Amino acid sequence: MVNIDTVYQKVLAVANKEQRGYITPQEFNLFADHAQMDIFEQYFYDINQFGRLPGNSTEYSDILTLLEEKIAIFKNIKLLYYQSPYFQKPQELYRVGSLETGFGEIEQINHNEWLKIKNSPLARPTLKRAVYIDMPRGFRIYPTFTNNVHCHYIRKPKDIYWGYTVVGDHALYDATQSIDFELHPSE
Repeated sequence: MVNIDTVYQKVLAVANKEQRGYITPQEFNLFADHAQMDIFEQYFYDINQFGRLPGNSTEYSDILTLLEEKIAIFKNIKLLYYQSPYFQKPQELYRVGSLETGFGEIEQINHNEWLKIKNSPLARPTLKRAVYIDMPRGFRIYPTFTNNVHCHYIRKPKDIYWGYTVVGDHALYDATQSIDFELHPSE
């Protein structure tokens, strides 16, 4: 985790040096949160791009390994809550990795695939070979069951916030109200 006050002080110093004026805490919070999401989303783009290249056997310089390390702090597993007919998505969900039950992993399909397999005696889902559709309201799982579904996912970074208290005309840093960056220290 990167301390938000350290970043804020550096931004103020650069803005002052370049005579760009004062950046209010509100402006900083908006810019910083946007910057954190840009960097976070770039990880997935980079994994896609570097996954096409041949790997590197050097222990500390394989780019895919480094990117996986940066994303690792955002990986999560959660038991999903069932509210008929959907399993509710975690609020902090960014990307789904997989869903699983005690019978194993559940295969993701789209609605068109469901229409093709639902009446087929050989392709119809079973408890040991369940399928799910990712829908806006939640996950729809076939065959329908109501418990023990775990979601492996990547969560969104928390919204960052440079907390402050106004004393006189000046905003003073308040660590008790602040939320630090969650990015990898190399960022």
